[in-house]
Amino acid sequence: MRLILASASPRRLDLLARIGLTPDAVDPADIDETPLKAELPADYARRIAAAKAAAVAPRHAGALVLAADTVVAAGRRILPKAEDEATARRCIELLSGRRHRVLSAVTLIDATGTARHRLSTTTVTFKRLTAREVDAYVAAGEWHGKAGGYAIQGSAEAWVRMLAGSHSGVVGLPLYETRALIEAASGSALG
Repeated sequence: MRLILASASPRRLDLLARIGLTPDAVDPADIDETPLKAELPADYARRIAAAKAAAVAPRHAGALVLAADTVVAAGRRILPKAEDEATARRCIELLSGRRHRVLSAVTLIDATGTARHRLSTTTVTFKRLTAREVDAYVAAGEWHGKAGGYAIQGSAEAWVRMLAGSHSGVVGLPLYETRALIEAASGSALG
């Protein structure tokens, strides 16, 4: 069975390799990822993962198409992907000293066109950051393009006081949920 990853994320490729999978192709979806008015973080993550898979599946008949979306949420607020220093600073200052959730939705469309969905929710608590720590982090630029302005596999991992849930989900692809979807769709266990 051919596996298509509907994502350009190198982190998702690395995570798939951890469970022994190498996609036959990488075909990123080009969709509008703007949140809907009053859309809750979990609903948003599910909708975007499903839309990515639905956009790519018609280009790969008979294949498994895997898509994911990861959202950092502070309460009901969806934090943006940090594309500039001001956004990165706002996100990191908001997360400083508090709990937040990382929601990682996965959609797999099988060879018959059936879509299966899973959602991983992880609670992450950051230590209270000093102004110097925030300044140094923002200056380093590691935040660029990252939801909520950070990557758990980067220097921000040193701020994590507590993590309850899926570390791989925070990175961008919850492996437990992904493996379960692929095994259900293929009818066989992964090695």
